[in-house]
Amino acid sequence: FFHFSTAPMTSPGYKYDAYDIPGSPVNYTTPYEESLSSLHGIMPTENKPRILLMGLRTSGKSSIQKVVFHKMPPNETLFLDTTNKIVKNDVSNSSFVQFQIWDFPGQIDFFDTTFDADMIFSGCGALIFVIDAQDDYDEALQKLQVTVSRAYEVNPNITFEVFIHKVDGLGDDHKLEVQRSIQRQSQDDLADQGLSNVHLTFHLTSIYDHSIFEAFSKVIQKLIPQLATLENLLDILVSNCKMEKAFLVDVASKIYVATDSSFVDMQIYELASDMIDVVIDISCIYGSQENENLAYDSTSQSIIRLSNGVVLYLKEVNKYLALVAQLREENFQKLGLIDYNFSCFRKAVSDVFNNSKS
Repeated sequence: FFHFSTAPMTSPGYKYDAYDIPGSPVNYTTPYEESLSSLHGIMPTENKPRILLMGLRTSGKSSIQKVVFHKMPPNETLFLDTTNKIVKNDVSNSSFVQFQIWDFPGQIDFFDTTFDADMIFSGCGALIFVIDAQDDYDEALQKLQVTVSRAYEVNPNITFEVFIHKVDGLGDDHKLEVQRSIQRQSQDDLADQGLSNVHLTFHLTSIYDHSIFEAFSKVIQKLIPQLATLENLLDILVSNCKMEKAFLVDVASKIYVATDSSFVDMQIYELASDMIDVVIDISCIYGSQENENLAYDSTSQSIIRLSNGVVLYLKEVNKYLALVAQLREENFQKLGLIDYNFSCFRKAVSDVFNNSKS
């Protein structure tokens, strides 16, 4: 693939804010306490599911959300300041991807009188705990046990996700060894607290490859009520068009909100992500100049033929979502039939979209 250098495009639907209240009548000693106080007037009015991003300092929480949702190059995250207040990232791309990410500082204390666990955990859809795989993770596991037990006490419906992060510096065998160790110890710690029924899902992640996007995709999918319907629609499309794999992808973040029921091969997902980059980059350079930020619209589509006989097929589903599919060359002869089946698929997704609003 060829990637074209272009000016960064504004990501639609993303709002970024660090809660800081200049001139507040109450003076708190730390930015963290100040941000906790500001939540009291904000959180009750928000109806979107929240994802809480927690972990020790320097575990990589802020880097993750900057890379996934703000298109920051991974190498530039080395210069990020340590988070010392709660940071909100509002993602409102479509009816399928609407949530908030709350990035908590590593020094959070659940026994602090300013920490209102009921308010924070009660509206939470998922809690992501980030562990630095290259560091001594004993302290992180202790914090994980306290975090999960406190959150589960308030809201038993939270899905708990553990990102074993920064695994790019580890060998394949070492990665699996670290995962097994963390998984075994964390489950033993929860069992000692009488929480053996709490399920933790573990992901090996790195901001230097697509693993962080795949992990976030799986987290987001658990928050989408229409997921089963979308997967069924993709299965029908794949079967009728003899596709090998199909993804319904959020263009701005490259998170796939749904895929068909076949196994997800990381290399195929990487191709889908790279194809979106190609379309956006070329559109930024050669597209309409009427709106320089509009690099993806209702006419966006692309077909890429690879030397190994594989065809990549991308079509716009709505202003935020794209279908990216992989087919064999011999199954791509009847393009008109594929386009017709896709138009039926797009209408069905639109119906799901409209029903979710009503």
